[in-house]
Amino acid sequence: MNRIPMLAAGHAAVDLYQGAVPALVPFLVAERGYGYVAVSGVVLAATLLSSIVQPVFGMLTDRWRMPWLIPVSMVVAGAGVAAGGVTDSYVLTWLAVALSGLGVAAYHPESARLARIASEGSHVRMSWFSLGGTLGFASAPVLVTPLLAVWGLGASPLLVVPAVLGALVTLPAVRAAAGSGQGVRAAAPVTGRDDWPSFTRLTLVIVFRSVVYVGLSAFVALYMGGGAAGAVALFVLFAGGAAGTVLGGRLAVRWGRVRTMRLAYAAAIPAVAGVVLAPGSFAYVFIAASSIALYAPFSLHVTLGQDFLPRRVGTAGGVTLGLAVSVGGLASPVVGAIAEAATLRTALACLIVFAVLAWLLSRTIEEPGREGTSAGW
Repeated sequence: MNRIPMLAAGHAAVDLYQGAVPALVPFLVAERGYGYVAVSGVVLAATLLSSIVQPVFGMLTDRWRMPWLIPVSMVVAGAGVAAGGVTDSYVLTWLAVALSGLGVAAYHPESARLARIASEGSHVRMSWFSLGGTLGFASAPVLVTPLLAVWGLGASPLLVVPAVLGALVTLPAVRAAAGSGQGVRAAAPVTGRDDWPSFTRLTLVIVFRSVVYVGLSAFVALYMGGGAAGAVALFVLFAGGAAGTVLGGRLAVRWGRVRTMRLAYAAAIPAVAGVVLAPGSFAYVFIAASSIALYAPFSLHVTLGQDFLPRRVGTAGGVTLGLAVSVGGLASPVVGAIAEAATLRTALACLIVFAVLAWLLSRTIEEPGREGTSAGW
């Protein structure tokens, strides 16, 4: 049984809730009067707990098979966002969104382990699994914005439905994995050493990338004016990521993972600059270009990380697919503070620096087993 489509559908369901948090921001501003720092704190809630506990879930899945964690974590992620819209205080909203982040954290390491088994080493198949998550991001503003625009934040409990549906769709793959007798040690090679220096550099690249992408996702809707224009901006950002994910897997087959990653981050620099500098609706073009460039290496990060840590694929998957992605949210309050102290344009301009850092550090990374060779760019 090909489990990749089911795992991709589950990935879409859980990552929808990462995209739902930025989509909630304009409504929290409009209905509750939250400022930039307050809403960036909500974005932080979705990532802080996830960033702290994700390595723990990675280490646990390196020791024990936990396929049951996949559907359970989906429901937790959905329940947190559903509750966040109906709580009557900022603290309760923060805690509810943090609970959603916990669900996201629990999902990624085990799902990445199962996807590694199901993909059988194919970059293209792994990109389809990653695409599921990106489509979840992309669908969030399409689902959240019309729902809340009509019925307000009080309708947020309906947002738990995709989590329940995703858990049901994923159950056959989870049951197949549970009955296959394939544990994490069957998925990880018994030979080969863990290359922690290379993995650390890769993690820093992903962190820099995360700062850029999370910063854009948190504030681009407000930057473009909120309302329908903001929803379009979020959709373009997330849909561009879907295109970039598939493109990255195919380019990796032709050019190699590291060269594709370097080229993508080189392209991200002028793309992010264009978001800040382009006038009016031309900014949408650069929002799409930024997303494509930032997401082209997304699935490649996962397979590179697992190859750098062949004995700890759960930890590698948790960090590359979850922790290093979500940790960018830790910078969101700083971006919000800069926006309040200066302008939102100035705050977004700061993200260009992190795109440059991601590209520069990617140039220090080589393909696993091909150290000393140059991949170009």
